[in-house]
Amino acid sequence: MATTRLLANYQPFPFALTETRLRFDLAPVATRVEAELDFRALVPGADLVLDGAGLRTLSLRIDGAEPDPAMLHMSDETLTISAAALPEGPFTLSTVVEIDPERNTALEGLYLSGGIFCTQCEAEGFRHITWYPDRPDVMAPFRVQIASSMPVLLSNGNPVAVEPGLAEWHDPWPKPAYLFALVAGELEALPDRFTTMTGRDVALNVWVRPGDLPRAGFAMEALKKSMLWDERVYGREYDLDVFNIVAVDDFNMGAMENKGLNIFNSKLVLASPDTATDTDYERIEAVIAHEYFHNWTGNRITCRDWFQLCLKEGLTVFRDQQFTSDMRSAAVQRIEDVVTLRARQFREDAGPLAHPPRPDRYEEINNFYTATVYEKGAEVIGMLKRLVGDGNYRAALDLYFDRHDGQACTIEDWLKVFEDATGRDLTQFARWYTDAGTPEVTLREAWDETEAGGTLTITLSQDTRATPGQPDKPARVIPVAIGLIGPNGCEQRPTEVLELDAPTGTWQFEGLGARPVVSALRGFSAPVVLRHDLDETARATLLAHDTDPFARWEAGRGLALDALMARTGGDADAGTAYIGAIGGFLADAGADPAFAALVLRLPPEDEIATRLHDRGIVPDPDAIHAARESLASDLARAHEAALADIYAAMDEPGPYSPDAGPSGRRALRLEALSLLTRLDGGDRAQALWDQAGNMTERMGALAALVRVDRGAEALAQMEARFADNRLVMDKFFAVQPMAAAPARAVAVARALSDRPDFDWKNPNRFRSLIAGLTANHAAFHAADGSGYDFVADWLIRLDPVNPQTTARMVSAFETWTRYDDARRGHARTALQRIADLPRLSRNTSEMVTRLLAAGG
Repeated sequence: MATTRLLANYQPFPFALTETRLRFDLAPVATRVEAELDFRALVPGADLVLDGAGLRTLSLRIDGAEPDPAMLHMSDETLTISAAALPEGPFTLSTVVEIDPERNTALEGLYLSGGIFCTQCEAEGFRHITWYPDRPDVMAPFRVQIASSMPVLLSNGNPVAVEPGLAEWHDPWPKPAYLFALVAGELEALPDRFTTMTGRDVALNVWVRPGDLPRAGFAMEALKKSMLWDERVYGREYDLDVFNIVAVDDFNMGAMENKGLNIFNSKLVLASPDTATDTDYERIEAVIAHEYFHNWTGNRITCRDWFQLCLKEGLTVFRDQQFTSDMRSAAVQRIEDVVTLRARQFREDAGPLAHPPRPDRYEEINNFYTATVYEKGAEVIGMLKRLVGDGNYRAALDLYFDRHDGQACTIEDWLKVFEDATGRDLTQFARWYTDAGTPEVTLREAWDETEAGGTLTITLSQDTRATPGQPDKPARVIPVAIGLIGPNGCEQRPTEVLELDAPTGTWQFEGLGARPVVSALRGFSAPVVLRHDLDETARATLLAHDTDPFARWEAGRGLALDALMARTGGDADAGTAYIGAIGGFLADAGADPAFAALVLRLPPEDEIATRLHDRGIVPDPDAIHAARESLASDLARAHEAALADIYAAMDEPGPYSPDAGPSGRRALRLEALSLLTRLDGGDRAQALWDQAGNMTERMGALAALVRVDRGAEALAQMEARFADNRLVMDKFFAVQPMAAAPARAVAVARALSDRPDFDWKNPNRFRSLIAGLTANHAAFHAADGSGYDFVADWLIRLDPVNPQTTARMVSAFETWTRYDDARRGHARTALQRIADLPRLSRNTSEMVTRLLAAGG
């Protein structure tokens, strides 16, 4: 039975663990793990309770002697040693257990991935390896021996001894068990070196399977850029003699920041122009940086308990966003961050899975690796930086690193650092960490014109809807960045940040020559929904003239959403202002191509459904799809010549480069192609496919061809060329249900799932197909329930094998209650079938229970 864990019940571990010594004798079905743990009691008379799951215990000794069996109590998940069996002073607990990596399909603890031994211990995977206090506030140095015939034997820290069949590693920095890592297998290394800011020499290696070495170079360059950036921007230097990255195929997550030995899903390491898209390259660069940045924000300073997960993840996401902004385009990065936040986190906040960045309860911690913890956690830190200023932010971070190095901390520790560094009271700001839900901020304007000049009065009010378990939402501190654009398109006032810290606040701007257009929430200064009634003329003005890139993009987005919602409601001619404004924008030759690509991209169907639902309208997925297709076609017809010119001008002759400039031009070219395909039936896309020189062009052309049902030949060619490349074939599985017409997409997905190369036990392959279908909004929400049924069938099959991936994929159903009664009935039936699965995992049970409860 699931147990709800409460933040209020936190108790420190009653023992200090001063050193951990491990020896692994690796074997596929019978790995032997010897552990020696040096303990010292902190609370006299306390029992020693250790975590363990799936362990075959062979021996247990305390200071070399076997304890009285009556003093031991072993359950499925814990080992309790009575205080009466423990010495009064320091003691060593020695255990020997046997585990079975080959049968570990859940990919937690120690498992086999294509013949490679690999670990994943966050959040609670180490208990599948040996008896241990598997909690983040128990930190110790590790010394690890690995015995195996495998040629490469890796663990955390620095190598102490390496000889055939045996390796010893020592990590001198105390760490919790979730940061432990071990990899053993036939691997090849791409080596390099890095000299730190104090002159220390660090050996770098990217380890991959034989044959993958030519695709590891970009990851290595990203690592070196990350190390240099962290020294320059945060003053953080790497602290070991070696840093290893390993790419494995079977991995539930994207990557893991284990101290000195980062383990990555291979899709986030391996890249070549022929096999990886621009998006892949950018994602690899960002995730390499993210995991490296964890060395300080997550490893050297970790979280006291899993309720504090956003302390390490939100801060590190914010840091990797800063890094990508510096490496590429800050404006484009900010918009892409907002697009991701709205698509994932706003949807989470508005449904039954809503929770604050720091929840106060959970049943299964793996279910809280969410957009709220990561992306909203990063937004909260961005707001904090905006409120205190860049200089104070850096001073507070320096104090944080100095004060808490080597500690397991809480959100309160984090905020206290800022209070001490800046003198600011953050009591009210802390509600961002404890309250769920997305605040809605309403902006109202009043204009008073006199002979001496006009006065603009801005009134802001805030409200946050009730979320599960939190009906009442006190006011938060919300920074709202405001700019004023004059009738001539010039700035009347520089950006000013208004701090809304009450339900309502009023500000006046005097001495204005003419009534300005208000540019609000510049830079997306807070993760809120802004209600600001702007007419089409004002939005067109902002799209044409706003100096803030986010606000400029948002103005175009607002015009598009208004047109799409009107068309969904039956107004087939809506969108004249939007189409005209885009024409004016396309004439702006000075626009950054990557930014222009974002402006040209229509909002996705799920976002349209969300906007309709927010206005009390039941979304019709079929009508939404038809509206989006019709507006795209009208946009293409109105600007065919300009789009054709863009398509030709943005061609990138010469060698491929994943850098920001060339990738931005390709992004704009492919957006133009997507629109033009609606006019030429796919002729340009076919021509591009035939001569594509890189995977970005290839996938852009293929998606366009699949969309107009001309993809069969290209798909056959792709399969013939890349059948042996697992990552490219993941794209093959994803693009077909994602881009297919909704009426065909479920059938396409079913046919793909019947293929022998649909290795559904591999998380990448499973996610490619299932997420490809759920991304096709009208197909997943098909009126006959076939989309729900298909996904439920596969989640039922996967849950006994890999509960983590199953539970995360269940979140595709989180918006089921907003649709019509028939669709709700189909979705409820699908969810209930999952809930009724015998021996349903704790991971999936918690998610499905919460989803079903939302339907009453």
